[in-house]
Amino acid sequence: MQNVSAAHRQISASTIECYRAMAAPYRDGTWDHDVSQNIEALLAAIAGTPPYRILDLGCGPGRDLVTFRDLGHVAVGLDGCPEFVAMARVVSGCEVWQQDLLAMTLPPASFDGVFANAVLFHVPSRALPSVLDRLHAALKPGGVLLCLQPAWPGRGGLRRWPLRLLLQLQDLAPAGPSQRLCPDRSLFPPIRQAPPPAAVARHALAQASIAR
Repeated sequence: MQNVSAAHRQISASTIECYRAMAAPYRDGTWDHDVSQNIEALLAAIAGTPPYRILDLGCGPGRDLVTFRDLGHVAVGLDGCPEFVAMARVVSGCEVWQQDLLAMTLPPASFDGVFANAVLFHVPSRALPSVLDRLHAALKPGGVLLCLQPAWPGRGGLRRWPLRLLLQLQDLAPAGPSQRLCPDRSLFPPIRQAPPPAAVARHALAQASIAR
């Protein structure tokens, strides 16, 4: 992986190996999860007339590829785990690319939307700007990236905010994705006091990785 540090390569390799070791149980345990509201949020934000070309980033065994396909869209999957890639191809019939998130090669201006459902938290924080740059370049003008992250218990049993960002192409440029993250507030769960946009952006970057 060019321009990727040894530490980041190790993080990525370890993550992929973990998924390889539990590929079938993971598929069986997550296949019935309902993420329809997330899919609807992405599709509703895309301008233009469907069908859309959608990149399912970190597609796993192919559950959401099947949904996009059944809705009439052209879905392409991407995952670093070879077992997931094989499963996704078989179950969906869609094109699925085996690529590491830290070394993606994506066709420019090719996708109306990128569905990043619970995947970017695997990207080390210092590598996130580069990953977002590549996703940005892969979007068509007016394209949309939907990034959703898992919430988990914080200190005192409190749950941290899920990272649910709806980013349009113009939101990522020209300031650069690492400096300008523009969330759609309607996607955030109710909280007592809405954090200022800068705090949300900092939180987004902080939550984007399990390892700095």
